[in-house]
Amino acid sequence: MINILFTGNDASWDEYAPHLTEAFKQLPFTTNLARDIPPAEVDYIVFGGGEAPITDFTPFTRAKLVQRLWAGVEDIVDNKTLTIPLARMVGGGLDQGMVEWVTGHVLRHHLGMDAHLHGQDGVWRNDVTPPLARDRQVTILGLGALGQACGQALAHLGFPVTGWSRSQKQITGITCLSGQDGLLAALSTAQVLVLLLPKTPATENTLNHETIARLPKGAVVLNPGRGGLIDDQALLDALDRGHLAHATLDTFRTEPLPADDPFWAHPKVTVTPHIASATRADLAAEVVATNIKRGEAGEEFLHLVDRTAGY
Repeated sequence: MINILFTGNDASWDEYAPHLTEAFKQLPFTTNLARDIPPAEVDYIVFGGGEAPITDFTPFTRAKLVQRLWAGVEDIVDNKTLTIPLARMVGGGLDQGMVEWVTGHVLRHHLGMDAHLHGQDGVWRNDVTPPLARDRQVTILGLGALGQACGQALAHLGFPVTGWSRSQKQITGITCLSGQDGLLAALSTAQVLVLLLPKTPATENTLNHETIARLPKGAVVLNPGRGGLIDDQALLDALDRGHLAHATLDTFRTEPLPADDPFWAHPKVTVTPHIASATRADLAAEVVATNIKRGEAGEEFLHLVDRTAGY
């Protein structure tokens, strides 16, 4: 019997438990999925956070893996009691959801849709024809699984895509840059900038007064990554003085975004309520089951977190 502990609130349990149970039926061994297994008897931890998450992993002496249900691990990666391997969620619907959100909003800004949606005033204006995708430069900061998927989808539509990452990568359809000089070069051509970096001390305020100034005048910023990637005041200043044309933001330092936050009322900001990408329980359950199967077979786990890098 393989004991699998689920951590999370009631709503998370109700959503995930049926799908996890069904996925575990396909495994070549018997499993016990529950929320109240004695720590010393736990083989795997499915970590969803929420109410009363685990903060001390010391008692879990038998556990082989902590499997995150989401891509982000910033709330657990620095836990000094966690010596068990930690895996983040890759797949599980996250990539497809992010591709759809990013592609949709890139096309929205590329085609100038807002002007038509909000300009139904009876005046026929056909003096502005949007360029073709080939003439709109897109830069993606962060070339993990989500950044790669979004970049390749946009490249398939004809957009020239530049991607930046901490370490150098080679990805079909994307011009890949790295390092500080690479970051400045990537920003300098970004008519549309997409932020998909993880949240770490090194990525805090990646977009600040200095880096925003490197963007072409009239650039658009999309942030479906993490709120801490942006210096909020620097972004507002750049929008107010006209250096940036618009910012579409899905993630924020404080969530839910307070009703009095200036982003809500700013005419050049679109707020979406952290919906760009979410784990789908049925697909995530398959990822969890696969990793547990690998663990029991003595194989290397998938999507392990580099604790030193923070993601």
